[in-house]
Amino acid sequence: MLTGFLDAVFNGISIGSVLLIAALGLAIIFGLMGVINMAHGELMMFGAYTTFVVQNGCKQLGGFWWEIYIFLALIIAFFFTAFIGLILERGVIRYLYGRPLETLLATWGVSLIFQQFVRSVNWVLIIGLVLFSGLFFGGLWFLNSRTNLERVRNWVVGVIFLLSLGVTVTTGKILSQTYKLAVTQPWFGAQNVDVTAPKWLQTGISVGGIQLPFARLFIISLTIICVAGIYLFLQRSSWGLRIRAVTQNRSMSACLGIPTQKVDAITFALGSGLAGVAGCAISLLGSVGPNTGQNYIIDTFMVVVVGGVGNLAGTIVAALGIGTVNFLIGSGTLALLFAPVKPLADLLNFFATTSMAKVMVFALIIIFLQWKPAGIFPQKGRTVDV
Repeated sequence: MLTGFLDAVFNGISIGSVLLIAALGLAIIFGLMGVINMAHGELMMFGAYTTFVVQNGCKQLGGFWWEIYIFLALIIAFFFTAFIGLILERGVIRYLYGRPLETLLATWGVSLIFQQFVRSVNWVLIIGLVLFSGLFFGGLWFLNSRTNLERVRNWVVGVIFLLSLGVTVTTGKILSQTYKLAVTQPWFGAQNVDVTAPKWLQTGISVGGIQLPFARLFIISLTIICVAGIYLFLQRSSWGLRIRAVTQNRSMSACLGIPTQKVDAITFALGSGLAGVAGCAISLLGSVGPNTGQNYIIDTFMVVVVGGVGNLAGTIVAALGIGTVNFLIGSGTLALLFAPVKPLADLLNFFATTSMAKVMVFALIIIFLQWKPAGIFPQKGRTVDV
């Protein structure tokens, strides 16, 4: 029984490690900008699909590239999701600062768009997006360089938008009719896809009768590296100092010459990149699909709230605690451990499924927040209640 309990704890810690990587980015974003980013789970999904694409590319190359593809996937997933996050911040979030309800609704809509994008993406859609972006933003750049058009700016922007959309739709129809399914077939579709770990991650070691898969050990090691990297970045770098300054007092930081808008953009990109790394880790635990992010976003927000907004130590404790407790309840390990106490064992058996375990953990978190509403390690300082 002890061996089974320790094995379940190890599996729970590995799941908590994934939550921790995702929650790090969310905690930084929410703590600095006050933005409730409901699309954070979809950024994790993009990281998982990036891993799938890199895996397929390296599989064609074989040999050395196949064995190291997971490291390439981590790097590419980080920068790809960071780029998407930067576009999201510059295009949507920057106009909604100070309005948390609007950011919640806007990013929830973005999450639905991202999910459908993954289900439907094909060559026609990609070519259309690139063509529309080039025409529309190129037209805006030309408009901004012409001061004599300021009086009719809104009308010109509307015309540029309609022309860009018309050219894009026409091009898409021509490609579809010319190449038929060659460019209209979805790349991924609605079904889940599987990521195969390199051979050196497919085995494990046994310690005291407990089987420790290398894939889960790799995830835990990756989490430690990410936490150490974020800590060093925030504490030792000039931009980390600026981020901490803006988090504590945005108005004073702006008065001192800190570019707060640039800090916001970098912070959002960094948090999004960490979500991509978390998605890469998720792909090693099971299949991924368009709804993968929705399975983790609620748990990630719970980690941020329970740990204390913007607190690194609290985020670590909350992520590992929630992940471990969730797995212990959902796997039925706690029910077996308390088998001699029949009423408690029956209660735990009732919640011994993945979905019901989340319900119980959520109830426990509600009870905890009645006792400590600001989380394990609440923020301290004069601007906390501002």
